[in-house]
Amino acid sequence: MHKIQKYNVHELVAQEIQRYIEEHALKEGDKLPSAGELTAMFGVGRSSLREALRYLEAVDIVRVENGKGIFVRDVDTFRFTGKVKVENEKKFLLSILDVRRALEGKAVELSARNINANQLKELEKILQEYKRLKDSGKDTSQIDLAFHQHIIKSSGNPILESVINSMSGLYQKFFNDPLGEKRLFDETYPFHHTIYEGISQHDPERATSEFHQMMDIIEKLIKTY
Repeated sequence: MHKIQKYNVHELVAQEIQRYIEEHALKEGDKLPSAGELTAMFGVGRSSLREALRYLEAVDIVRVENGKGIFVRDVDTFRFTGKVKVENEKKFLLSILDVRRALEGKAVELSARNINANQLKELEKILQEYKRLKDSGKDTSQIDLAFHQHIIKSSGNPILESVINSMSGLYQKFFNDPLGEKRLFDETYPFHHTIYEGISQHDPERATSEFHQMMDIIEKLIKTY
């Protein structure tokens, strides 16, 4: 069975406008139906149409000229669909990043307070394997994920761990080819060491500070991709 995805009305309208352009083989510079015609065509309100058009303008698919109409800007099929896919994934990753900041940030704090000797030793082993894979130029995505999962487990809060694990499928997006670039977040590697240091020293403030600095870098990389 496939998971059911939730869409906002304006996202659905944007998809329908794209489909209309493709089905009618519109070219760059061609005029789309008026705003009134589009709202009637799709059975939506003007606010939803405005949001959809703002989104399509942002990804260079349409151009809205006040008093003149709505015009096609880009009809290259590959770039056309690619831009939409990338923008949707960026939006998705940024939304999950907010959740990571809140929940995983708390897990880092609790881990620095509660981690035991055996858990700390295991975290060190994970970090050593991370370094070995990185130095040999191999894929580090799964060991990176294991590092974060171990911190969550060592937080000592089973409810927090359960809540985060319930979203494990969403977390995977950060480690399995985010935006089609497996190494997109490679520059966050040093923060794994500083987070580890904060945890090993039982210093919640340092550990969470390093974690949030890493999240800041990830946010910047997503936004500027």
